[in-house]
Amino acid sequence: MRLSRIGSTKRPYYRIVVIDKRRARNGRFLEVLGTYNPIANPAQLEINAERAQYWLAKGAAPSETVLSILRKKELIPSR
Repeated sequence: MRLSRIGSTKRPYYRIVVIDKRRARNGRFLEVLGTYNPIANPAQLEINAERAQYWLAKGAAPSETVLSILRKKELIPSR
């Protein structure tokens, strides 16, 4: 699970995707779980919690950034 950038230059906008770790950042993904817009004030974050839990149960390893997003949404307990 990681972020895939879809925004334009200097306007980042990301999809939260499930993707094979060997693929490129914006390569072919398995599923889109949500979106993240860091430019908005406050940052906009949408995620399908049910599907995120499904992929975590299947063994998907989130990147550090996605891990912090999942912790904010309380889908993974904080340390």
